[in-house]
Amino acid sequence: MARILVIEDEPEMQRGLRDNLEFEGYQVQVIGDGTKGLEALRSHPYDLVLLDVMLPGISGFDICKKARAEGISSPIIMLTAKGEEVDKVLGLEFGADDYITKPFSLRELLARVKAVLRRTPANKSTAPTNAVIGQLTVDFDTYTAAKKGKPVTMTSKDFDILRYLWTHQQQVISRDDLLTNVWGYDEAISSRTVDNFIVKLRKLVEKDPSAPKHIITIHGTGYKLIP
Repeated sequence: MARILVIEDEPEMQRGLRDNLEFEGYQVQVIGDGTKGLEALRSHPYDLVLLDVMLPGISGFDICKKARAEGISSPIIMLTAKGEEVDKVLGLEFGADDYITKPFSLRELLARVKAVLRRTPANKSTAPTNAVIGQLTVDFDTYTAAKKGKPVTMTSKDFDILRYLWTHQQQVISRDDLLTNVWGYDEAISSRTVDNFIVKLRKLVEKDPSAPKHIITIHGTGYKLIP
């Protein structure tokens, strides 16, 4: 049974998330304060975190940033109220795996939760164990990475994207391919989501991210990974 931590301060939203996630069979813990939410995240392993941006104590952005800096790799889905591009980009830059804008439908929420939690044995058996891509050395089994010998922090979504590109190296991969095979659902989300993650990965992989040699943009189509 997957264990989900919900950090959300609105009582009605708390009840709705708890009821629906528990109905789907998940074990759910709800915390309404940012500081206490971070303490829980530090103290216990969670399979997924649903994290509101606006919280008493400390913000969701700060929780995400601190968690990643401390090596906490639990997947995080940010709950944003405004839906502004800057909020989404900030969340991804701070280490979130996905975001969903309020108000959202139950169907969309559950699709994103299932997509993040999905780790099929078939996918793992065909995935590479490790890879060296530019300046980055990655172990896909342990979800660890190092740049020039020094450990770096990556989200589970970062690893999943890089794994997919690596297993399809030298092939042109469209944004739709990544959205379908990495996120695992067909919801109409902006391809900007993929682009933001690629920008993050280039900062780790490339010697000069402004002139990439390993994760190449194929204009009008998508991306190609060249080891």
